Amino acid sequence: MSRVYNFSAGPAALPEEVLKSAASEMLDYAGSGMSVLEMSHRSKEYQAVFDDTEATLRRVLSIPEGYDVLFLQGGATLEFAGIPMNLMRTGSADYLVTGNFAKKAWQEAKKYGTANVYASSEDTSFDRIPELAGLHPSADASYVYICQNNTIFGTMFTDLPETDGKPLVADVSSCFLSRPLDVERYGLIYAGAQKNAGPAGVTVLIVRHDLVEDGPALDCCPTYLDYKKQAKAGSMLNTPNTFGIYLCGKVFHWVEETGGLEAMERRNWEKVGLLYDYLDQSELFKGTAQPESRSIANVTFRTPTPELDAEFVSGAKLKGIVGVKGHRLVGGMRASCYNAVPREGIEALVAYMGEFERANA
Repeated sequence: MSRVYNFSAGPAALPEEVLKSAASEMLDYAGSGMSVLEMSHRSKEYQAVFDDTEATLRRVLSIPEGYDVLFLQGGATLEFAGIPMNLMRTGSADYLVTGNFAKKAWQEAKKYGTANVYASSEDTSFDRIPELAGLHPSADASYVYICQNNTIFGTMFTDLPETDGKPLVADVSSCFLSRPLDVERYGLIYAGAQKNAGPAGVTVLIVRHDLVEDGPALDCCPTYLDYKKQAKAGSMLNTPNTFGIYLCGKVFHWVEETGGLEAMERRNWEKVGLLYDYLDQSELFKGTAQPESRSIANVTFRTPTPELDAEFVSGAKLKGIVGVKGHRLVGGMRASCYNAVPREGIEALVAYMGEFERANA
């Protein structure tokens, strides 16, 4: 059976080269006589895998020395609590509410202190990034929080908010490794790996060292979520997701070997540009994100009726195009055009959209 074009929002498509490489090492990794799945996380063989994964990510993202890199579990959702429990030392933080996951993070943070809404686009159903000009954070905010790319709604920050020197914290899950990222602009960034970085079950967290060293976590913070303790233990306070981290390392190498993040960004904008160009001239399909806020990764659109949407999704599967059903909160369609989705997949999707539109004119 031939492989489908997978537009799922996550778990998402992985590079075929990575899958084939992992398959070739499944029974015997590097002459060890065992799979990475079977290795002790305390063994020298696995420590070499872990160290190479971190070193490769540091090269790809140009992560400065003053930042700790953690490979955690629990997904981005666990960090909705971990971030305020580690960083909300003044008892207050500012949140930009630009989508479902930003809203969830804000709601979780309210359990640990005062979580202010710095700006929001909920009044227009999260179809845009709100206007940031002239906005400044609260005087007592410990940090300013954003979800940089909103997977469900297909929007993305192109400019970062003013923080007046306060640490910027960003959930970059669905745009991670899709384009260059100036790590020094942030106090902390984190990403669920299952979009662009690897399989589900690994969360990559990059935090400025002084933020975890200069003050303790809140008393309510469990040991596992204490970033200072995790950094000191090298992400191994408990058994990490060993195989997931190994696969992330392979993805990081693939990004590096295919030209790095500058080349990846160019290819990604070219890919999603095919979809946006079609949507802009279509009479049947309508993009749901305002053009100035469009995402590099998640393209959201719909037809005039839910019935036509469902017919489109069913027909796509017959064409070998899967994962285009929109999130259950909003309906419609969503094509997540992550790094591993080939250009020919987007071309096939656009061709099918043309056929569907002509049949339903």
